[in-house]
Amino acid sequence: MSCDDEIKALMVDIRDNQRRSLEHQEEHLSITREQMERANRQVNDSLVMQKAAIDRAKQLTRIVIPVIALCIGMIVYLIVNYL
Repeated sequence: MSCDDEIKALMVDIRDNQRRSLEHQEEHLSITREQMERANRQVNDSLVMQKAAIDRAKQLTRIVIPVIALCIGMIVYLIVNYL
């Protein structure tokens, strides 16, 4: 094999390796994009659930605080009337 043939074979090998490397990079990029999309969906779902939980907590607070105040008032009334 002459020197030119060896150089040509090496260049072909380098080219093939670079193509394989680019294919692997594209696969990894695709996987990374999918993971980012999944993570973004999960974050958005989490935000929606947190907002719903906050809304429920606000509604519950509007009901519970007056009930607690009424109970304290009744206890004070009972204490004042029976002491």
